[in-house]
Amino acid sequence: MRLARCDDDAEIFYSIQGEGKTIGRPSVFVRLSLCNLYCYWCDTAYTWNWQGTAFPHITDGDTPAKFTKENEIVTLDAADVCERIHQFDCRNVVITGGEPLLQQDELSQLIDGLKKIDQSYQFEIETNATLIPIDDIDRASVQYNVSPKLSNSRVESARRLVDDALKWFAACSRSHFKFVIETPDDLVEVQELVEQYEIDLDRVYLMGEAMTLPELQEKQEWLWTRCGALGVNYSDRHHVRLYGSGRGV
Repeated sequence: MRLARCDDDAEIFYSIQGEGKTIGRPSVFVRLSLCNLYCYWCDTAYTWNWQGTAFPHITDGDTPAKFTKENEIVTLDAADVCERIHQFDCRNVVITGGEPLLQQDELSQLIDGLKKIDQSYQFEIETNATLIPIDDIDRASVQYNVSPKLSNSRVESARRLVDDALKWFAACSRSHFKFVIETPDDLVEVQELVEQYEIDLDRVYLMGEAMTLPELQEKQEWLWTRCGALGVNYSDRHHVRLYGSGRGV
């Protein structure tokens, strides 16, 4: 498995789920490297924003704005990752990225390995909804934290909105949709997607794009009232409130 690096090791850590349906739940996080999108505001750009690429990012102008690929990836086999996860006294595992579904065979091995250790393990997979999970993953009753990207991501629509995948996730009752909101204008896109794919409103969460507490507070002031008007859920970012923006939190 190709995982993101945190300090001198793989980014596997214990924290609380900061977003979406299971917000506040103690969880072990496994951050995989590599992504098939390039969101402008991504807070884990070290999983994809490699030197030599032309992708724009909010950190452009910072030093360094691009990351050296070979320095940011830790390769481990699934059995090793299982052992590291099992060291924590926690049975909720959040697999995030990057885009985890780029490594489905490895993910299947990880899930099977942990289930053999303890059947009580539960899994959440964070995904951008461009790839459909294989059966070996889905049969584990995974919760999908689905985050289709809006135009505020600056990714072209043909790449970020994959019809077959969105239909699959919309039809799966274990999918919960989390949209990153930058301005009130983004809500029009959300409504269009919800209507097009007939997504149940109680499975929709709106979350402000924010890497700092002041940014989060500013968006919260107007976003939560819009959620009430639309009949959807508001999602905070508790990890930003507790720790700020960084790796391993």
